[in-house]
Amino acid sequence: MSLNEAERFRPHFHFAPRSGWINDPNGLVYHNREYHLFYQHHPYSENLGPMHWGHAVSTDLLAWQELPVALYPDHNGVIFSGSATIDRHNRAGFGADALIAVFTSHD
Repeated sequence: MSLNEAERFRPHFHFAPRSGWINDPNGLVYHNREYHLFYQHHPYSENLGPMHWGHAVSTDLLAWQELPVALYPDHNGVIFSGSATIDRHNRAGFGADALIAVFTSHD
């Protein structure tokens, strides 16, 4: 199957990463004129594996740009469900209007 033929079968109205496992969306938020989508992702295999958080942005919720992985597993464990929010009043100390992600993790 050619690349153009394979591209025909990719979704046109929802996001899908170029490669790897994708699972449930997390941290859907509008920030700086873009919609941010974070999602559970294993970028190195099409099978369930060490969960990361993938990241994509859109200005219209139709055309998505895949960005580099946002969160990686480390010695503390893998990245699972969570959320994202805008810290309008700098409660976390990262600056006003910082995009903050929180997630569950386990080893």
